[in-house]
Amino acid sequence: MADYSYIAIEKSGKEIKGSMESDSREKVEQKLRSQGCIPLEIKEQNALQKDIKIGVGKKVKTRDLSVFCRQFVSMLRAGVSIVEALDMLSIQTENKTLSQAIREVRTEIGKGSTLSEAMEKQNKVFPPMLVNMVEAGETSGSIDKSLERMAIQFEKEAKLKGMMKRSMMYPMVLGVVALVILIVMLTYVIPNYMEMFEGYDFDMPALTLAIMHMGDFVKNHAILLVAIIVAFVMGIKSWKKTESGQEFFGTRAIKIPVFKNLNIKTYSSVFARTLSTLMQAGIPMIDAVDSVANTMTNILYKRELLKAKEEIAKGVPLSEPLRNGGLFPPMVVHMMAIGEETGEIEEMLDKLADYYDEEVEVTTQTVLALLEPMIIVFMAIIVVILIAAIMGPMLSLYNGVGNM
Repeated sequence: MADYSYIAIEKSGKEIKGSMESDSREKVEQKLRSQGCIPLEIKEQNALQKDIKIGVGKKVKTRDLSVFCRQFVSMLRAGVSIVEALDMLSIQTENKTLSQAIREVRTEIGKGSTLSEAMEKQNKVFPPMLVNMVEAGETSGSIDKSLERMAIQFEKEAKLKGMMKRSMMYPMVLGVVALVILIVMLTYVIPNYMEMFEGYDFDMPALTLAIMHMGDFVKNHAILLVAIIVAFVMGIKSWKKTESGQEFFGTRAIKIPVFKNLNIKTYSSVFARTLSTLMQAGIPMIDAVDSVANTMTNILYKRELLKAKEEIAKGVPLSEPLRNGGLFPPMVVHMMAIGEETGEIEEMLDKLADYYDEEVEVTTQTVLALLEPMIIVFMAIIVVILIAAIMGPMLSLYNGVGNM
């Protein structure tokens, strides 16, 4: 298959641009016409254009999906058909990648596919959980309710991610500022300052010499240092994709003292919220747990939930494998057990999710409160060392003059 770029006119008269993968130019034209569009120009993309497309393609964020679900629900409840709703959503969606995926879904439905089947083919845009929820909604005849639950789910996820990013922004800015100041001091300020003492006959302090050598090394091997740092970062990213890397970072995430509680509470919140959303849509427990396992970013929690799925298939309540696994806090296990006994698992999971959402927010602020003074102390130590390196030659010179 080849990639084709196109320019077409929609029913509303609006000009649209996009790309499509197809066997031939004629099939691209057929797809566009089946969507009610009039093709103006269809061109096969070359290698350079494909690279540009990849480079500028906008990632579909969780918040984009929440807006998509909200708008879809509003249209369906207003009596708009699924096909017409998709047509309107493809026009008004700002994210180009999501807009293109919606058009592809609209095309597949025109060929006779169900909404869930069409969305599953766009699995790079629509997550499996959303597809499962839509499928459950089709079975029960309540797609709007399934989409509404997913909108809430995506909104909660986006809020959680946004809160954590905002909380980490300040420490990251401080760290970058400290690094920039250190590099400027090592490569420019201190070397220029040391030129004042070139004509004097005295021994430079060891700390000053060490700082000067460090600055010379950074200045003379800047390209090599940047290459090493880039290679190190790329190597870490590649390793994180391997099973051993996922195990290492997954273990560190729940072992490092400062971040341990925050990560555990975050995983508990995601688990409770996602499982509740799936079960409220009527998805069986065993399938819901499987979907939740695939949403977990920590491989240790993913493995535990997959083991729990096997136990559930044997008739064991979910609370039992969670208790034996030891990764989830006791409160999660106890609330699950109560929900299983009373038959109100979804309600208990909702309460758990709300509780851990608040706990994550409080813990995030606590972690931030700990990080800020640690970074400030670290920066102060660097400043003290640099001041000592600068003042050292001056004190040595004064001592030498005083001894004459």
